[in-house]
Amino acid sequence: MVRYAATPLNAEKSAKTRGSYLRVSYKNTRETAQAIKGLKVSRAIAFLENVKSHKECVPFRRFAGSTGRTAQAKQFGATKGRWPEKSAEFLLGLLQNAVANADVKGLDTANLVVSHIQVNQAPKQRRRTYRAHGRINPYMSNPSHIEIIVSEQDEVVKKGEESEEKKVARLNIRQQARLRRKAITSA
Repeated sequence: MVRYAATPLNAEKSAKTRGSYLRVSYKNTRETAQAIKGLKVSRAIAFLENVKSHKECVPFRRFAGSTGRTAQAKQFGATKGRWPEKSAEFLLGLLQNAVANADVKGLDTANLVVSHIQVNQAPKQRRRTYRAHGRINPYMSNPSHIEIIVSEQDEVVKKGEESEEKKVARLNIRQQARLRRKAITSA
């Protein structure tokens, strides 16, 4: 059994999936993964489909050297963005696998959230390219390991309103001392 970088808070209400040695750019995949982290699975799938059709962009924050600006990145509070289609395709496949795993466990698939997603670098794969004057340079690929944990979101329970009688003023030490001094001087 493989080890994940994170353990879910409630293992019965979460499902996991991972891919190893995937031939997809590490940097692009890392930025795409950060864009879907914390989203509901249905929204994450829709986002990745939109990235593939260039309707929404992935904001590039860390690996953004020489990345062009786009207006679509404004919704994320960024200026730089791209549309990494291959990364979106790989993440989409893993998300669908995680949803299938959750379905087998009997979880409510409409209520799933991407609680953990991590992309690590896999060992580089070597090729060569031929240059002028008989030289040869390396032509490396940068594959990735990806792991995803989706969890069933707990229902949010609203806090009931307290009556005026039950409300207790919580004072810090300085405020309590001031009230005591007032009580002593007024008596």
